[in-house]
Amino acid sequence: MADPAQHVAHVVKTATDSNSAAHSRLAASWRRSLDHYGLDPGERDAVRRISGEALAERRARYEAILRIAAPRLDALYQLVSASGCGVLLTDADGVVLDLRAADGDAEVFEAWGLVPGFDWSEASEGTNGIGTCIAEQRRVIIHRDEHFRARNTSMSCMDTPIFGPEGELIGALDVSSARADQTESFNRLIAAMVAQTARQIEVDSFRAAFPQARIIVTDADDSETAMLLAVDRDDIVLGATRGARKAFGLGISGPIRRVPASDLFGREDGPTGFERAERAAVMRALSRSGGNVSEAARALGVGRATLYRRMSRLGIGENES
Repeated sequence: MADPAQHVAHVVKTATDSNSAAHSRLAASWRRSLDHYGLDPGERDAVRRISGEALAERRARYEAILRIAAPRLDALYQLVSASGCGVLLTDADGVVLDLRAADGDAEVFEAWGLVPGFDWSEASEGTNGIGTCIAEQRRVIIHRDEHFRARNTSMSCMDTPIFGPEGELIGALDVSSARADQTESFNRLIAAMVAQTARQIEVDSFRAAFPQARIIVTDADDSETAMLLAVDRDDIVLGATRGARKAFGLGISGPIRRVPASDLFGREDGPTGFERAERAAVMRALSRSGGNVSEAARALGVGRATLYRRMSRLGIGENES
């Protein structure tokens, strides 16, 4: 742990240097903590804890995501528990909702404020893994003396934001450790696992939000980004993950405009608009009837001669069925 007085002096000097804040995300976060939130890096009071009633209300609001995330938290904890780390899930305000930690570490995590009910927002604690991850909506590693408050400099925190089915920020996934021998390179390995787990939680949450829809998994250059679309029986997009929203210009969050999935993928060859929809309907009817045009016509509610004319106009031969 860094000398508290030296840490405070370094944070204040860096945060008040406009050049540093302009070129360093860490320095910018320190400046936010100092100027915007009016925090003291030398503050010794414990991390703020909400009441048990308030925590119960927050957990009730997050009941679905807590249930979905539970097996993912368990799996991540199995990977990092041997190194003395804890796994935490927070809400969008930075309040801890769930924790995985060894029984022998329970008192330590309680003393750090890394248990359900504690507020790790940047507005409350300044620069820290959970709060800064939420404030900047990106994955972060806050290693020891990168924390704003001197009393938090014994910790290393690896965090990734979690986005909901409508692209909204719903919380952060955190792995924290106070091991003095934990290196920055080891932190980066853990951070990669945290990011992967957060994306898995997003995917599970998205699928649960659209149980009746067909889910399309699209290609992504960034393996940390969940790229999923939910479409209805008419191939109209009902929802999209945060990554897919960015990729296809569907808006970062909130309800999305109704658009055919094929339009997003640039499939403009062949029939377009109503012709494409009509061709698809005819092909489905022919397929279901085993190629029997009379039966397909009855299913479509048209006469046999009418269906033949449509097939001719759409370029569908009887042998295609």
